[in-house]
Amino acid sequence: MNDHTQLVVIGGGPGGYAAAFLAADLGMKVTLVNPEPNPGGVCLYRGCIPSKALLHVAKLISETRQAEKWGVQFGEPRIDLPKLRAWKEDVVQKLTGGLGMLTRQRKITYLQGYARFLDAHRLAVDLTNGNKKELTFEYAIIATGSRPAWIPGFPPPDERIMDSTAALELKDIPEKLLVVGGGYIGLELGSVYAALGSRVTVVEMLPGLLPGADRDLVRYLEKQLQRTFEAILLNTRVVQLKSTGKSVKVKLEGEKVTEKEQVFDRVLISVGRKPNSRGFGLENTRISVNEKGFIETDIQRRTAEPHIFAIGDVAGEPMLAHKASAEGRVAVEAIAGKKAAFEPAAIPAVVFTDPELAWAGLTETQAREEGIPVEVTRFPWAASGRALTLDQPEGLTKLVIDSRNERILGVGIVGSGAGELISEGALAIEMASLASDLKWTIHPHPTLSETLMEAAEMFFGQSTHVFRPKRK
Repeated sequence: MNDHTQLVVIGGGPGGYAAAFLAADLGMKVTLVNPEPNPGGVCLYRGCIPSKALLHVAKLISETRQAEKWGVQFGEPRIDLPKLRAWKEDVVQKLTGGLGMLTRQRKITYLQGYARFLDAHRLAVDLTNGNKKELTFEYAIIATGSRPAWIPGFPPPDERIMDSTAALELKDIPEKLLVVGGGYIGLELGSVYAALGSRVTVVEMLPGLLPGADRDLVRYLEKQLQRTFEAILLNTRVVQLKSTGKSVKVKLEGEKVTEKEQVFDRVLISVGRKPNSRGFGLENTRISVNEKGFIETDIQRRTAEPHIFAIGDVAGEPMLAHKASAEGRVAVEAIAGKKAAFEPAAIPAVVFTDPELAWAGLTETQAREEGIPVEVTRFPWAASGRALTLDQPEGLTKLVIDSRNERILGVGIVGSGAGELISEGALAIEMASLASDLKWTIHPHPTLSETLMEAAEMFFGQSTHVFRPKRK
């Protein structure tokens, strides 16, 4: 079967379906190729959404245990694992089913299958029902996403050695779990298993967790994780893994490793993700892939084939769903002939642990490394009335401010709900706001959002709830 379309989008994740939906709204004839029954991608099926559902449960369990000091007592939680899995899957089905409905309402041709470039204007699509289709197109957007990275030399995934996809299946609650990698995926999933009853050890080969975040923010999170996890081993490497079928024997190497050989019920490998840029015929086009496996694009996300675009994880870091969605919209607007470029001043990042950690724009570390003159103000949540009513005083809101013109260049937050609060910081950066703009924006009281206002006030030495000498 042969067909023709104005725009074909390859991949139905947050970048792909956002691009396809906008293109259809603009009147284009759109075909979306994706292997799942409905759009959603890794984010909805095997990533962001199921993990956040489980993290909500983990936080609820933590709060029931914390409530005893408030004078409220609950019994020890009893985990009905099949019911928990069913609830998580129900969330996924509702969202992906909704996207399927939106696809049909927009009259997008949906091909469930795998696409492969025959040349720069033709695709072969292997449909999951066994049929094949050839498709010609005027424009294409590649949104093939990424997959979990694996450590060279390690045995392949099996029943006991998991990647993040397998970990989200919640086959059981292991008594002892080793998490290899101290990035956001490992810390989030480790937190889930710890709340459900596993004794979790985290191994990170670098000297700190979450290497992309400022250390003053990570310090608050690490303090809590030291209580959540059985052990956090930094500057430590896993030198050998051996699965016995019933457990995993692990050899560790590091300055604080007391037992070099340990046994765990399961091991989670969470060392990042790799772009899906191989295996679908890019060699039949002029599209370039760099040494890290990312497709090279310009600021409109055009590849070396001007009518083919690439967005999301396959087009470069940061590998974040919301970055992919924004790139998808830019690519479609460029196809529509509008002035569009992907030049964000801030892409917020969020780690959905307890407490949450989020940042946007320039970090303090980046500013120092690049020699940008900045002043950093920090508002401690111990001085926030709302944080105290939530019994969440261990948090921090910080602003990275250009000392030459008072422009807000970066925002970092660690504490309850940081993932929601960071959007105000991202908007301030995107709009080139000054510290005085944030200072004079009236925030409701008592809220955690006030900490942004008071952090801005501190730049001028005028914060109501923290004394700071006035600037000279």
